[in-house]
Amino acid sequence: MQFLGHVVRFIVSALVLMLVGWIVPQFNVGGFGSALLLALIIAGLGWIVESVFGTRVTPFGRGIVGFLVSALVIYVAQFFIADVRVTVLGALLAALVIGIIDLFIPIAWPFDETKSEQK
Repeated sequence: MQFLGHVVRFIVSALVLMLVGWIVPQFNVGGFGSALLLALIIAGLGWIVESVFGTRVTPFGRGIVGFLVSALVIYVAQFFIADVRVTVLGALLAALVIGIIDLFIPIAWPFDETKSEQK
């Protein structure tokens, strides 16, 4: 993916996080800058978790383990950014809402690598 594609992905992710902050009462994001940093931190932590445990624990692996790992990543990410406040229940609800939003507006397609390998 080109650089511009990554920038668009992070902007969309930040907008989704701001929407989640508006919907979920125990998930507060200070502003767009904080949401953009939060999207970067979540992506980085998700990459670390995926590289250590494999793709079966990612949200694309679906299931309860992926959901709980997503909530844990969201909860841990708050400690890196000053304007973000998340409770455990807020992280669980945010992971649920982000999962539902991702069904309708997918930010990343989990099967991009397999499609390029099949060509």
